[in-house]
Amino acid sequence: MILSNDLFNANSVATAYVKTQDVNNDLSMVGPAFFPPRKKMGLDLNTIKTHKGKYVQLAASNFDAMPTLRVRGSFKGESKEMAFFRESMLVREHDLIELMRIEDQNSPFLDDIMASIYDDTNELVRGAEIVPEIMRMQLLFPKDGSPKIYIDDNGILYEYNYDVDEDHKTSNFKKLDGTNVWTDTENAKPFENFREVKRALALRGTAPRYALMNQKTFDMLGQIASVRNAVLAQNLTATIDMDDETVKRIWEAKTQTTIIIYDKVYVDKKTNTAAPFVPDGYVTFLPAGALGNTWYGTTPEERTLMGDANVDVTIVNTGVAVAVKRDYGPPVQITTTASMIVLPSFERMDEVYTLQVSGE
Repeated sequence: MILSNDLFNANSVATAYVKTQDVNNDLSMVGPAFFPPRKKMGLDLNTIKTHKGKYVQLAASNFDAMPTLRVRGSFKGESKEMAFFRESMLVREHDLIELMRIEDQNSPFLDDIMASIYDDTNELVRGAEIVPEIMRMQLLFPKDGSPKIYIDDNGILYEYNYDVDEDHKTSNFKKLDGTNVWTDTENAKPFENFREVKRALALRGTAPRYALMNQKTFDMLGQIASVRNAVLAQNLTATIDMDDETVKRIWEAKTQTTIIIYDKVYVDKKTNTAAPFVPDGYVTFLPAGALGNTWYGTTPEERTLMGDANVDVTIVNTGVAVAVKRDYGPPVQITTTASMIVLPSFERMDEVYTLQVSGE
């Protein structure tokens, strides 16, 4: 029968996704470079650390209010666990019929039909990969200065506080104001801002190596008079083209930090609009090396379904469980589920500094 494990199973879904990633570079993300993926069995919050060896704290919850973490049917209460995500898709009946009409795997129509199915299932895995990137960028770009993770989705609210004592907000975050904001192109002094950041991080025993921002924030640099003057001082001509490479070159020469422009977006499910991973008007300075880890736990699919003959499970990208379940009916159905339990640690939080440069 064409619906064999060799043709459509969890491993083939995972392989198809990886191949898509290999040829589609726009799906690559910055987060894993600074928070590499790791996995443990039975992981809970007691393993997830912030700075100074401290652990992530759950947000408080009022009586008679929606719990901060998950709600399971009639049970309501806080759960000291990592965030859990799961979503499924059915293979369409039309595709099942087309598959059964193919007599062998050498059919010229096989690739098109399988591509249609994989296109659906790949969406689940792509969606799973977006979640930890949102988490990582929330930690690197705290809107109020204190790194937190906040995800409100499908009636479930996850909130984790990585800066309970607000030490990071006090020492590793600054909101520019007055004539210091980068939108004040005549008076802004970004190189002076950097020196302040460097001094603050030196007190933490570290030095910045990267400056992470989006394109809109980077574009502010090229408009600032002090940056343009620095470029002109190194050129014999009276005018100079302030393109991206020129601005990067002068910044990196004067600060010894490498600019990383991260402009990728995802679809905000609440507003159904594109949202940037990196917010406008923020620059975060990072040291070299990993800042923590992206920890994955063991999902119910991986833990309990591995022994089910009707369910095929494989793991993608360290911690995303892909399960393909066959119900032979009637009617015949194939359900593909992507699930994960995930939360980043942030052990080197003290070595990261964020500037809100827009003042807004």
